[in-house]
Amino acid sequence: MPEAAPMLAVENLVTGYGKKQVLNGVSLEVSAGEIVALVGHNGAGKSTLLKAVFGLLPVWQGQVSLDGRVLNSPNPRELLRAGVAYVPQGNRVFTDLTVRENLEVAGTTLPNRASRNERIERALGMFPALRPRLRQRAGTLSGGEKQLLALAKALVVSPRLLLMDEPSLGLAPQLVSEALRHVQEINRDSGVTVLIVEQKVREVLKISGRVYVLRTGSITFSGPAGTLDDDKLRRVYL
Repeated sequence: MPEAAPMLAVENLVTGYGKKQVLNGVSLEVSAGEIVALVGHNGAGKSTLLKAVFGLLPVWQGQVSLDGRVLNSPNPRELLRAGVAYVPQGNRVFTDLTVRENLEVAGTTLPNRASRNERIERALGMFPALRPRLRQRAGTLSGGEKQLLALAKALVVSPRLLLMDEPSLGLAPQLVSEALRHVQEINRDSGVTVLIVEQKVREVLKISGRVYVLRTGSITFSGPAGTLDDDKLRRVYL
């Protein structure tokens, strides 16, 4: 019986901004049900890779495949319909809208209000701390609450694959582990596959099954997260 194709496959991806090339033939795979971490120094190209996968940057060379199907020119609307959601860095919420309005905006791609309300209720079930805040403007939330709202917005579309860019960014140190615990719960309780970019390397390795290290646009290590000890981390980062 042939082996199932990975949910996400990136092959020899080359892209960048304007004339500046950032990624130099990057390849990685994410199988259904995994949490895969992508780590590396600032400027290594981690966010660039997520943006290219989600169609926010053009693919200059190489290809992106979803469930074995090549996406010739990925675009966010097509990927959302296919069950891929993207959470950019910086707790991206609509600060002038209420928490409830943020969740409703996230569900605009759903076919009707009933399905949107159902998905919102499901997301609130995952993050009950948001329920008392539904009428509160999102801009008045704490950093941790904004991160919860960003995650809840992604869950409204019931993704199969979640692309996350530094969920710990801007959070107080004591909230980092909590934010990553929520990612782990989404994976465990909802079966969502996760590709996560994170600067807090030791923390993200605790929740990940596999890890890729990106350095100046190239993969320098890939393997089980548990094999990337401090000595190996120093070698692949240098």
